[in-house]
Amino acid sequence: MIMDELKNKRILMFVADLYEDMELLYPKIRLKEAGAHVTVAGEIEGNTYTGKHGHPCNADESFVNIRSNDFDALVIPGGFAPDKLRREKKVLDVTRTFHETGKPIAYICHAGWVPISAGIVKGFKVTSTKAIKDDLVNAGAEWVNEPVVIDRHHITSRNPDDLPHFCNAIIEMMSEVPELERT
Repeated sequence: MIMDELKNKRILMFVADLYEDMELLYPKIRLKEAGAHVTVAGEIEGNTYTGKHGHPCNADESFVNIRSNDFDALVIPGGFAPDKLRREKKVLDVTRTFHETGKPIAYICHAGWVPISAGIVKGFKVTSTKAIKDDLVNAGAEWVNEPVVIDRHHITSRNPDDLPHFCNAIIEMMSEVPELERT
């Protein structure tokens, strides 16, 4: 049964090869179930990207076509893809704009690399996989070992085991965000 908690909400997700399959697919499906329109952006529109465990994901849009004001929230899956994504200027610009406008940004596992490279984690309480704990701390974040951490408009989780907490936090925060006027 489709719920409508997120009816008329538009959520952007990033994709690149070697994303953590569950960290992209589970939120994508769960957010759609809640009524959101989810757009997956990759380097090449229509390209099929492959997860660490072999699941394919097609990019609905190219990074270059993305306008952050067309979306209500950003969700960044982990895996090894964030190491590639953080090298894309457009990905960093979009992430930074979401942050500057106070829109929800949710990132899990290794996805913290993107906000680190965008320069937006300083002063935020976050969590992640322990593998990037030092990266987050060195970028000025306060790292804690919890299933989900919500600090202002940032939502973070550690790994696929935390996905139920992660998705519930996104849905809860998004249900409180007023609908954007689209231009």
